[in-house]
Amino acid sequence: MARDAHSGSAATDAEGYLVDPADWTEDFAEKVARSEGIELTDEHWKVIRFMRGWLDQHGVAVDARHVMKFLAGDREAGRARLFELFPYGYVKQACKIAGMRKPLAWSTG
Repeated sequence: MARDAHSGSAATDAEGYLVDPADWTEDFAEKVARSEGIELTDEHWKVIRFMRGWLDQHGVAVDARHVMKFLAGDREAGRARLFELFPYGYVKQACKIAGMRKPLAWSTG
């Protein structure tokens, strides 16, 4: 565990993912997004809030296919839009910015 510039006082793993998603703040998201070269727009925030809401409701991170459907109503259009918003991918950027733990294995849809 590390405490780094991205997280302020929140513990992150070696790759910058939060160890405890409950430590997430919007400030954390902004800092991580900046370090990833992303300026968060309203659409980014909609995705991040959807992901955080899913975590709060279900106790697990949302699978990418649900985010794709949330974004565009279907997986293919949603996949394209997700990669426009998070060019390095759902796990590498969206999950990290939204304060999810790094998934051990993940479907990208």
